[in-house]
Amino acid sequence: MSFFASGFFYTESTFQVTAAQANHASSTEEAQNLVKTLIEDGAPDPADSSLRGLLILSRGTSIILLLTYLGYLYFQLRTHAQLFEAEEAENEESEVASMDQWSAGAWLIIITVVTAFCADILRGLADCRRFIGLILLPLVGNAAEHVTSVWMACKGKMELTIGVSVGSSIQIAAGMIPLLVIIAWPLHKNLTLFFANFETIVLFVSVMLVNLLLQDGRTNYMEGVMLMSLYLVIALSYLV
Repeated sequence: MSFFASGFFYTESTFQVTAAQANHASSTEEAQNLVKTLIEDGAPDPADSSLRGLLILSRGTSIILLLTYLGYLYFQLRTHAQLFEAEEAENEESEVASMDQWSAGAWLIIITVVTAFCADILRGLADCRRFIGLILLPLVGNAAEHVTSVWMACKGKMELTIGVSVGSSIQIAAGMIPLLVIIAWPLHKNLTLFFANFETIVLFVSVMLVNLLLQDGRTNYMEGVMLMSLYLVIALSYLV
């Protein structure tokens, strides 16, 4: 949507290739690790000893992914932060609204609690649970990020756009999912990195297409059309 929206204002948009390549390497690594987990272990059987091997592989991979993600954050925010920053005009005023850390923390807690109650209600919708979990909830839950990404693309700030959109996906794949596996470990919950065949294929194909479009440091509205087409096909497959 961001690439498509920028096409209304710019014939072609450019961004830092080095930053895009860092995102490319991180997202590809997560996809490959998840695919390896599926290929090496297949569907786990709780009554089978193969579950123990899958747990060891998932927990070890989660630790490595989480450490890699922390390194990626240090690379993005400290040592190479300039690569992820858009070029600003000298007299451009900041448009970011100010909010102190206590207010931000309070709102975050309130929204998290409300979201938890809503998610619990949606658990009862078994017939369309996969569509809701993969398509509907991410759209609604990340609405602020989506709007910000498209808005920044329309203003030509593609570094910020990619940081919001691709960075959000990396945060889930390399941060949140491994963290959940690690938290479940001391709780004696058999949470693994195993995904069904179709989910794994969808993840890998999506990552590959995004990476191919980011490699040259340029984008246009047609690339946005291709990405949205892939997303709509995925959404349709889960709907039916």
